[in-house]
Amino acid sequence: MVHKPSAEAARELTWFKSSYSDSSSGNDCVEVATAPGVVHIRDSKSVPGPLLGFTPATWAAFLTYASER
Repeated sequence: MVHKPSAEAARELTWFKSSYSDSSSGNDCVEVATAPGVVHIRDSKSVPGPLLGFTPATWAAFLTYASER
């Protein structure tokens, strides 16, 4: 993990859901927000809950790995 943003900073991020999200369960998804030097990840069912933060390189490596599975 990179760092934990304050609750206010987390609210100011622009969050988006994967285009692969099941629209019938609109809140059952992982959301992503980018900021300089970090990619934030959260559970859309628990918006005020914990966030994960990854470097862009680590996130890109994960996406490559996940897309091959």
